[in-house]
Parts: sequence; C-alpha cells; structure tokens
Amino acid sequence: MSGESGRVLVVDDNRVIRQLIRVNLELEGFEVVTAADGAECLEVVHDVMPDAITLDVVMPRLDGVRTAQRLRADPRTSDLPVAIISACTQYEVESGIAAGVDAFLAKPFEPAELIRLVRRLTLREGPPSLDGRRDGRRGAGRAGSARG
Repeated sequence: MSGESGRVLVVDDNRVIRQLIRVNLELEGFEVVTAADGAECLEVVHDVMPDAITLDVVMPRLDGVRTAQRLRADPRTSDLPVAIISACTQYEVESGIAAGVDAFLAKPFEPAELIRLVRRLTLREGPPSLDGRRDGRRGAGRAGSARG
C-alpha cells in the first residue's frame, strides 16, 4: 500500500540521514522504504515498486552513481525518477548526469527543499535543475543536461 503522496526508496549508508529523510517525507504523506547501500537498493527495488528513489553517492558495496547506472540499465526500473542527495563533487554530479540521474540535492539540505524535490519526482512534473529548484521536462532534460 503506497502512501497518499507516493512511495520513496531512500538509500543512504548513514542511519541518521536515512531516518532524517524518512521522517521528513512521512510527515508529508509519503510511504518510505529504506536501504543501506546501492546493493540493497537493487535487491529490494522490484518488491518495493517505488515512485522515486533517493541515493547517496558514497556508500559501501555499490555507490550511488553505479546504482543509478544499473537502475537505468534495467527495463523495469529505467524510468523510475532518481535523485542523488549527497555532498557531491563536480565530478560526481557529472557522473550522475551521465548515469541518468534526474535531480541532485546537496547535503546539508533544508527539509522543504527535500520535500519539493521528491514531490516533483513522484508527480513526474519533470526533474528540478541541479540545484533542485526549477522544473524541467522529464526525459528531455536527461541527455541534454550533460555538459560537453
């Protein structure tokens, strides 16, 4: 049973961050399922059937960028909205764009920014820009967002 706002799979190796994201999303009516790293995300994603996924970048076993690549390569998850929530370097942002990530939110973040980003993704209004504030067109922005 999905929450009234949708179901989100939150993937972060830091238990405190997972709980912080969970609480903020649940207060807004989202159902939240968590995973401790990318490998666990890939193990549960088909059972969870989320409306959106948030990924940290630096995680044991399988990092966020490689997790996003594998989600995009699987026809069952290739269209799932994916956001990276991490203190990313420019290289990680560019790698995420190349992997097909829809949105980025820098840690530390304001809870209101998190809610806006996840709501946009679950409503499929299109991904926000790299700073998580502007709407774009879903699908059209993914390939066009990469620089160079």
